[in-house]
Amino acid sequence: MKGANPVSAAAASASPGPAWALALRRFNNWLSQDFLGGPRPWKFAWVINFQKGGTFFFLGFLIWWYGNTSTAAWVYLALHGTYGLVWLVKDLAFPDPNWQIKITIGGGINAFLGVLGWYWVFGWLLISGTVRPVYPLPDPIWFALCISLCMLGSVIMIAADAQKYFTLRVKRGLITDGMHRYIRHPNYLGEMMIYGSFALMVWHWLPVLVLAWVWLGLFSVNMVLKEASMSRYPEWAAYKKRTWWLVPGLL
Repeated sequence: MKGANPVSAAAASASPGPAWALALRRFNNWLSQDFLGGPRPWKFAWVINFQKGGTFFFLGFLIWWYGNTSTAAWVYLALHGTYGLVWLVKDLAFPDPNWQIKITIGGGINAFLGVLGWYWVFGWLLISGTVRPVYPLPDPIWFALCISLCMLGSVIMIAADAQKYFTLRVKRGLITDGMHRYIRHPNYLGEMMIYGSFALMVWHWLPVLVLAWVWLGLFSVNMVLKEASMSRYPEWAAYKKRTWWLVPGLL
C-alpha cells in the first residue's frame, strides 16, 4: 500500500517463533531475571562477569588447596581461567546489550547456581582429584586438542560478537557477511567449542550433562527465536538457504 512503512511491514511478517521455544524463553527469563520479584539491584552482566572473572582465581585457589600441580591442572587453569579474563576484556570493548538488563536478587542467585556456578564444578572435579581422567589419546596430544579447540572457539566467538556489535551500531539489519557468511550462529559455535574443550579436559559425564542442558535449554531456544526474528527481513529466505546453523556441511 502506498505510504506504508517498509520496516513496520517487515516486522509484521516476522514469525513469533515456535510455541515450545517461546515457553522455554519465558521460563528461563523468569528464573534468571524475575525470580521472587522485588528490587533489581544488579545487571545480568555483573553476575556473568563475576563468574567469568573469578574463574581464574577460583581455579588457582583449588590448585593451592588440593596441592595439585599436575600438567592437567595447569592446562585447565590456562584454558578456563584465561577465557574468563578474555570475556572481561570483550565486555569492556563491546558489551552485549542483552546482558545490561537489571534483574532481581533471586534471579541473579538462580543464574549463578543454575548455570554459571556449575562451570566452576568442572575445574573442581579435575583439580580436586575427584576425577582422574584417562584420555583416549596420550596426554600431550589430548591437551593440544583441547587448547586448539578453546583458542579457535574464542576467536570465532569474539570475532562474531565484535562484528555484530559494531555493524549494528552503523546499520540495523541482517548480517550476512564476515563471520556470518556461511553459518548463522557463529558466536554460539565459538562458545560451544570453548566449553566443549573444558569438558574434554575433565572427561567426565557431569560436564556433558551440564552442557547438554545449556545447549538444548538455552542456546537452541535463543537460536530458534533469533531466526524467527530475522525472518522479517526480505533477504532472509535466500540467506537461510545458502548457510548452515553452526557447522558448514554438517549442521
